[in-house]
Amino acid sequence: MLVLLIMLVIESATTASAAPSATDILTSAREQVARQQVELDGKLREGDTIIPFRLTQSGPVIRYTFSDPTEALQLRLGDSGPVLEAITGDGVDKIAGAEFNQRVRNTAITYEDLALRFVYWTNAKVVGEDYINTRRVWKLELLPPDHASQYSRVFVWCEQQSGALMRMEGFDWNGKLVKRFEVVSVQKVEGRYLLKQMRIEQIRPDDGRVQARTYLDIKK
Repeated sequence: MLVLLIMLVIESATTASAAPSATDILTSAREQVARQQVELDGKLREGDTIIPFRLTQSGPVIRYTFSDPTEALQLRLGDSGPVLEAITGDGVDKIAGAEFNQRVRNTAITYEDLALRFVYWTNAKVVGEDYINTRRVWKLELLPPDHASQYSRVFVWCEQQSGALMRMEGFDWNGKLVKRFEVVSVQKVEGRYLLKQMRIEQIRPDDGRVQARTYLDIKK
């Protein structure tokens, strides 16, 4: 996800390389997302609440379109960082400052999560290797440049062959785990592996229990 859009496409590769730098891994992940051309239907599910949306991507411009009420969230990925905008009948509003802490459609996903801001943080390092669903991954630790983020630290797990992000864990400024994104399943469409389902969990920092669980489902 985390981090949502970077996980949408997992492209196949031949072999995993020797340990690259964290900067190289994150650059590859950003580039992987920015070159896609897709148009898919999806939905967010949290308990009995179902929120359908249309996902359209043309290169570095990605748009989520919702109905009832009508709204579009547009993410523009650039070399200097992401720009997230809310597009409604009243015009275009650039998401900034404290607005990044707001939740998307009252789910566990915040605007900061959707904007992928943490994959642009330059204070990053590879801290180990792991396996997620039989896929070999690098584990990275990312630190924000200032206190503007809701996260004091983010760990991400990147698939070694493709660079796709498979899991993200975000910690608050007291060092407590508060958010977890994880790819549950993928699907093969026209030779490409696309996200099928992702789970997003909001964690209570006081006891580590799941406070809210949102699923992101993508149709072929």
